[in-house]
Amino acid sequence: MNNRFTFAPGNITVHMVGIGGISMSGLAEILMHRGIKITGSDLHESDITNKLKSMGAIIFPSHDASNISGQNLVVYSAAVPQNNPELVEARNKGIPVMERAELLGVIMDHFQQCIAVSGTHGKTTTTSMISQVMLEGGLDPTIHVGGMLDTIGGNTRIGSSSWFIAEACEYKDSFLKFRPSLAVVLNIDADHLDYFRDIDHIRSSFESFLSNVRNPGTIILNFDDPQTRLLSKSLTRSFVSYGLNASDADWTSEDISFENGCASLTVCHKKTSWGRIKLSVPGTHNISNALACIAACHSMGIARTSIIKGLEGYKGTHRRLEDKGMKNGIRVMDDYAHHPTEIQASLSAARALAAGHLICVFQPHTYTRTYELLDDFSRAFALADTVVVTDIYAAREKDNGLINARAITEGINKNTGNAVYVSNFNEIVRFLDENAQTGDLVITMGAGDVYRVGELYLSFAGSP
Repeated sequence: MNNRFTFAPGNITVHMVGIGGISMSGLAEILMHRGIKITGSDLHESDITNKLKSMGAIIFPSHDASNISGQNLVVYSAAVPQNNPELVEARNKGIPVMERAELLGVIMDHFQQCIAVSGTHGKTTTTSMISQVMLEGGLDPTIHVGGMLDTIGGNTRIGSSSWFIAEACEYKDSFLKFRPSLAVVLNIDADHLDYFRDIDHIRSSFESFLSNVRNPGTIILNFDDPQTRLLSKSLTRSFVSYGLNASDADWTSEDISFENGCASLTVCHKKTSWGRIKLSVPGTHNISNALACIAACHSMGIARTSIIKGLEGYKGTHRRLEDKGMKNGIRVMDDYAHHPTEIQASLSAARALAAGHLICVFQPHTYTRTYELLDDFSRAFALADTVVVTDIYAAREKDNGLINARAITEGINKNTGNAVYVSNFNEIVRFLDENAQTGDLVITMGAGDVYRVGELYLSFAGSP
């Protein structure tokens, strides 16, 4: 437990650099509920920052040394550079500085039972599924999820029980700050190669994460994923396994059928039928996420009826195969997928929903990921009829000139010949207006601001 900071209310003020971020804002809510005063800075006003202001947070519109004036702690995310003027000023004044994941770990330590959902893909969906089941089961958890979940009216819910659930991100080994009582590993894939050397380094990090699970505690592993299965061989403690295709897993499924892209399946526990479930979110990948949820919630002792009802009532989180609307018989969706594996899974789900052509508008996310995984990106769009590639969303990085969106476009065309590069969002909207037809499905895809394309298209009046 980190002794530099406790939840004791009173004259304690915490400053959060980049308070408008999805995770940082949720931590701010949790701290304010504990009676801690919050200040913060963010360059962009949003619904999130406006909500925090309405709750009493003081938020500055710039990163400036003058924002640091007597706070007891300054928190920053991994994306914030160390020469940020607020961090520099805090250190000059002797104010403790803490990375966001470390604060989340401190918060976790205040809960008797905490769940951490890890994996390269699927964390937000699976965390949300488990959260919905926990609510259905009456556990009254505090929830911290990396997406907007309508069930809880945002990304954070303050519960009054000893249960806490959160995502556990591997980037820069952030999740090594956590000591969960239940940990889920959904998959281990090559990503964040601006930090990790290779897949062995990534798997080693997940192994270290699992070594921090409290004892007694529970570990849930996906046996469909080869790297997670390999990781299981190095564990010296027991675990629970699940798998869509792994017959030797503890939790499996059979008799799968689809209606409007959503699966119905029989869930089996140790080769015995456990129950029948009809999911309300599309895609084969969500069957796997549901099995992870079932394995975790069963381990928590939640009743089967609550697990089934909670899962069947889960309608998805924003930016995960989210329906944005219809225009002239053309369906518009949005998805957060920004890694080749995620893209293929989301396109597979979207393909089943498209009566006509499937048009994907893709915005690559970060130069490093795009450069390191270029070959995989080039092969990831075979299920789309047309791919519109727009410029790389830099996020935390600077353009080093090694990669650009045209290179991805050329790579896709060498493999499937279905890509076109369009830089400007308004030009993409005009492209869609001229090329999409009734029955087509347009899906915007990426972790940046590409969702705006769908919104612009839905409101577009048409070419003059």
